[in-house]
Amino acid sequence: MTDLFCPDCKRATEVVFDHSAGDTVCYECGLVLEAHSIDETSEWRTFANESGDNDPVRVGGPSNPLLADGGLSTVISRPNGASGDFLSSSLGRWQNRGSNPDRSLIQAFKAIATMSDRLGLVATIKDRANEIYKKVEDQKPLRGRNQDAILAACLYIACRQEDKPRTVKEICSVANGATKKEIGRAKEYIVKQLEVEMGQSMEMGTIHAGDFLRRFCSRLGMNNQAVKAAQEAVQKSEELDIRRSPISVAAAVIYIITQLSDDKKLLKDISLATGVAEGTIRNSYKDLYPYVARLIPPWYAKEEDLRNLCSP
Repeated sequence: MTDLFCPDCKRATEVVFDHSAGDTVCYECGLVLEAHSIDETSEWRTFANESGDNDPVRVGGPSNPLLADGGLSTVISRPNGASGDFLSSSLGRWQNRGSNPDRSLIQAFKAIATMSDRLGLVATIKDRANEIYKKVEDQKPLRGRNQDAILAACLYIACRQEDKPRTVKEICSVANGATKKEIGRAKEYIVKQLEVEMGQSMEMGTIHAGDFLRRFCSRLGMNNQAVKAAQEAVQKSEELDIRRSPISVAAAVIYIITQLSDDKKLLKDISLATGVAEGTIRNSYKDLYPYVARLIPPWYAKEEDLRNLCSP
């Protein structure tokens, strides 16, 4: 409690601050000396030892180092309704006339954020995709190219570099109409531009069948035992000379595991869950079939069960 002058008591008295109402009340007579005071203290606790500029004592959007103004500039929104206030509409027109070098970047970052949210990607992948787009956009303007394909390709490369790869079909499903071929061309263009900037080959990260396996198994509703067996089989498949894409190998392993379980899955369902064509799954199964005894864990299936698998 602090002391303030109370006009009713005619002297300085102790006062109590009511945090819920924002009132300052005289402790002796109960007179409200100040009403609806603004709390200027921090809105959350901070455990920073140093009192620098990074102390979040007030609210505000996070700064974005990829933008010229740090992403902290003010944007005047459109007035509500068809006939808005003249001042607001005039300010909006003047803002649109002004040159904002980050306008295209802000729109691109919003599109990448939307695609990332639809795919359930973490913030680190979204930030990496923003960095890739900024580097390509700074090096060479992207006018005349398919913007949706460029953004999707940036997200695809970011997933690869963060060791959380997504298939091209998964990226294509959120790419606002961009086709697989367009995304593939955009990826090659971006990699080429970044390699020129760095002066060396660009590291994309290696894709393994296990990177997709758990996600595919979840879509099919497989139990934990089947998922564990599929993971072990995929790890052993890397020791073999199977000249198939990791996605095709993962789909074929899932098909084998489900055929050995009580909850068998149709080839059509596996194709829909993995995005791999049924014919490709059959061909991959044909390549894996001679090594089934080495791939399938002995605790999951007996030799008799393996012999009962349909021959390709």
